[in-house]
Amino acid sequence: MEYRELWKEENAKVQERYCLAMDRIRGILADNQAKGPFAGYFARLAWFTGQLERLAQRQLQGGLKGLSLNELEKENQLLYGEILPGHYEESYANPAYGAKELGPELGPLLAAFYAQLRGAVAFAYECRLTDITILCETLIEVYNCFEGQVPPVKTVRDILYWFYSDYTDVTLPYRIREQLDPSLSFAKDIILDSDLTDLRYLYWFGEYVSPSERKVAEFLNGLPQETIDKMASTYTQGYQKGFAVMGRDLSKKRTVAIRYELGFERMVRAAIFQFREMGLEPIIYRAAVWSVTQTPNRKIGYHGSSPNRQYDYDHRYDQAVYFDKAFKDRKLAVLKSAYEAMKKEAADFAGPAVVETFGQAHFQPVNKPEAFVLSKKQEELSIAYSRESMPVVNAYVPGEETSFTIIAFPSPDIGADFEEVFAETIRINTLDYEVYKEIQQKIIQTLDKAQYVRVTGRKMPGGIKNDTDLKVTLHPLSDPAKETNFENCVADVNIPLGEAFTSPVLAGTNGLLHVNKVYLGNIQYKNLRLWFEDGRVTEYSCDNFTDPKEGKALIRQEILKNHNTLPMGEFAIGTNTVAYAMAEKYGIVEKLPILIVEKMGPHFAVGDTCYSWSEDSPVYNPDGREVIARDNEISALRKEDVSRAYFGCHTDITIPYSELGDIVAVGADGSEYPVVQGGRFVAPGTEELNNALEGS
Repeated sequence: MEYRELWKEENAKVQERYCLAMDRIRGILADNQAKGPFAGYFARLAWFTGQLERLAQRQLQGGLKGLSLNELEKENQLLYGEILPGHYEESYANPAYGAKELGPELGPLLAAFYAQLRGAVAFAYECRLTDITILCETLIEVYNCFEGQVPPVKTVRDILYWFYSDYTDVTLPYRIREQLDPSLSFAKDIILDSDLTDLRYLYWFGEYVSPSERKVAEFLNGLPQETIDKMASTYTQGYQKGFAVMGRDLSKKRTVAIRYELGFERMVRAAIFQFREMGLEPIIYRAAVWSVTQTPNRKIGYHGSSPNRQYDYDHRYDQAVYFDKAFKDRKLAVLKSAYEAMKKEAADFAGPAVVETFGQAHFQPVNKPEAFVLSKKQEELSIAYSRESMPVVNAYVPGEETSFTIIAFPSPDIGADFEEVFAETIRINTLDYEVYKEIQQKIIQTLDKAQYVRVTGRKMPGGIKNDTDLKVTLHPLSDPAKETNFENCVADVNIPLGEAFTSPVLAGTNGLLHVNKVYLGNIQYKNLRLWFEDGRVTEYSCDNFTDPKEGKALIRQEILKNHNTLPMGEFAIGTNTVAYAMAEKYGIVEKLPILIVEKMGPHFAVGDTCYSWSEDSPVYNPDGREVIARDNEISALRKEDVSRAYFGCHTDITIPYSELGDIVAVGADGSEYPVVQGGRFVAPGTEELNNALEGS
């Protein structure tokens, strides 16, 4: 259904409120009664709201398809220019500028609200007048407090608190719906119905469009259809293989969620057709706009490049404005009712298929004291919500019935070698399944002799040293002829192929994990160190900031996800030396995503195991042996109290071959079985992996 028609009835219901709100806001521009510096703030928000009204009206009357590429570029700059680097420093959306101009308490509050109002660009493009209306009515309520006076901070905070709380039953159910309902086809219609050689289509999504999106789209337009189909097939067939490998019935499912970054529409279009041939209707939804449904420093859904990563970083914890126990409980109740209302669609959902990009410039965040952070109590409540919501989601979308796949391609930001790196990435994503299956089986045969595995780093040229020294305890095998500790992971859910992984025993897993440089999410960590005792993180540090406390705070927020500690949920050995050689050749090791980097050396995940929520589902390797290491001491607690068993996160950290010393399997009698020595594979039958490493 065409999106204007989809929202026609709802828009008609809210039309009177919408028009009244817009009239009142136009009045702010004509006769601004705010006192002192606050007049400038409300004038800016009233002007921006006028742009939203103009845009929404145009969309309702036929959209932007009549505009030229140049006109669309100007429109995009008009909507996003204020938060681009060079302008953001004097934007009311910047909490530091807000504090400077509007006061240390009111400034950040008003900046947080402006950031939320800016998200209404998406609502204008999608013709969702209800979302625009509730934001505008709240703007008016806040403005009324400032007419001729400066209100107490509590007054403004209370307005924002009740705004988010009251409308959670609007914002959260819609978020659940758009993740499960294929009839919400705004983006899918653009992808299927547009002439993708006409790059104007990129501006019809309502996202910020940078030169990167345009260059990717142009590049894909220059590839033969055969190559596009091959890229899509690797992705969709990997998804299908994931169900087969895990013994799950894909035929029971009806929908799949495609998540991707703008510019890849030609590949996504091919994937849509391929998924439909499997009996799956794709769902393509936007990355979350509402603070209530966002995940800090992570965009889940389709999106363009960030106009300003510091802006995103500054506002990642704006939920601190309203997050308390009452809100947590209300959000959980709304989540339950939202899934109940969508239980049929939830039962049809097969899981996500994700396309990531890599190569973006390193981002060094600035921790602004004016930006909101969660208090200790709020961190505890956030963790509690995560734990309590997971069983709710799993009840409607059971983990043992779904799967996923992830594939990554370079962004033009990778540099002058973009096109060559892209071609190499396609090659890496389609390496020979059978070759790696056999080699990895040899590694697993060696590892299965072990009671524990010892992993160490090494010295490198220039005096740099990796200080890793870890002992990883493995599960005992009752019948080695039928059981194994490690899953032989080839090309299915995680593309490219190349790893053997396990869930370690926590007791006896001790030592230091150290990486000189690693890129996790949007942040590069320098000299990242995690210390483990009995499989739990006990201490951590990095050199990202002059003040070590800032580095610890960053790790706690972004890696530990605000937990005091996390267990080692995974130990794996990556075997994709071809990917590593490509990265070395083009000097892009530090720019690769963890999806590829985890295949380029041993990696360790903190958080849940790879089998969270499906530990009781048998998993078998191609040789027929069952992978018995699906639990650890924490995930096993699900049998007593599920709220204590999971953390809702899983972050992989890889030691690259260049920093790797030895990986040695140690038997119960002390016998040693080397897998890697001096960064090279030595287990019998694995030597072929070293061919790609020659010269590195």
